[in-house]
Amino acid sequence: MTTTRISVETGRDWLMRLVTSETFVYLIKRLLQALLTLLLASALSFLIIQLAPGDYVDTLRQNPKISPERIEELKRQFGLDRSWPEQYGLWLWRILTKGDFGTSFVYQRSVASLLWERVPATLLLAIASLVITWAIAIPLGIIAAVQQNRSSDRILQVISYAGQGFPSFITALFLLIFAQNTSPVFPVGGMTSIDHAELSGLGKFLDISWHMILPTIALSITSFAGLQRFARGQLLDVLREDYIQTARAKGLPENRVIYVHALRNAINPLITLLGFDLASLLSGAFIAEFFFNWPGLGRLTIQAVQSQDLYLLMASLMMGAVLLIIGNLLADLMLKASDPRITLENLN
Repeated sequence: MTTTRISVETGRDWLMRLVTSETFVYLIKRLLQALLTLLLASALSFLIIQLAPGDYVDTLRQNPKISPERIEELKRQFGLDRSWPEQYGLWLWRILTKGDFGTSFVYQRSVASLLWERVPATLLLAIASLVITWAIAIPLGIIAAVQQNRSSDRILQVISYAGQGFPSFITALFLLIFAQNTSPVFPVGGMTSIDHAELSGLGKFLDISWHMILPTIALSITSFAGLQRFARGQLLDVLREDYIQTARAKGLPENRVIYVHALRNAINPLITLLGFDLASLLSGAFIAEFFFNWPGLGRLTIQAVQSQDLYLLMASLMMGAVLLIIGNLLADLMLKASDPRITLENLN
């Protein structure tokens, strides 16, 4: 009996420490903020979509095989005969009560099932691009800062300016031309080969990786150039600080001064940038997916815009907003982990 009471009290104490901890309170606060943000974003997105001329059934009126009676029936079926506030209210109520994001007009399928099929492909492309971009841009930014005004720094600055000067769609076009001229070295579309289902586990992994090369490069170039310049600028600012000069005056090795003292303080703004970088990669993925026929969320959203597939477009926009919120939250938690002096309250 005594052992049971002790275990219950221990569990209660652990639960109280968890509930009152700074991280838990911060997560609850951010969750509430995220719900309010998503509500406002969904209302604004719905309003903008409705302000566009016409709707899905207007495109069907151009087909002489579809009778006006059938068009009116479809409008009632999809709820397009209701007013805008009623349509939005019913859509939001179905989400809150049933978790139902509606049915796609074009695909005649649940919107949620379509998203679950496409989101992994977009995340795969965005995360691969993020890893490659940071793995290359940060070391090059450090080299450029350490070698300031030398030939290596000037070369890296020219590369970064050139990378930022090319829009993503121009880069994608150049890569498509390159793929055509080097065919069949690089695939120019899709996520898998025709015989993908017949391959082994390793073969499937290599097949997807092979198809990812060009869209990942197209997605990474612009963000790589900006991140490399930002890392260089942050490290240069820290290297000019008095405590860095003091560390050098004490005779500490240059590598220790740069990689232990300077880089540790320069990395915080880069971590903050991580959340926004994820959002920019997701928006940039739309272009890469369109040009390389990648079956992700970007292509699905573009198709929904072209066909005015209301519920599919709304859910796609909300999914992008959710990923942005998650990216910013992870960046804040990583910033707290990298520098214990930072309090989560100051990150709000």
